Amino acid sequence: MASGALRGVGLREVPTERLRTLLRAVYRKETTVPVTPASLAALGLQDWSEHVLGTLRDLEEKAVHAVLVAVLAERG
Repeated sequence: MASGALRGVGLREVPTERLRTLLRAVYRKETTVPVTPASLAALGLQDWSEHVLGTLRDLEEKAVHAVLVAVLAERG
């Protein structure tokens, strides 16, 4: 089970546009992966650090990309 799931903190509360911002940055290699508090702050996502890090911390680039694409696809 993922560490984020254990803590009960996930991406559900993060606004869709914020997740799109992160996905664009990962895709364009404009941010560091694994995701860090500093990399999120550089994108203006510091308010969502707990949620994002709870799910994406320590994941490799392909995994971060896959999770974000899946979440966004599920949202429609």
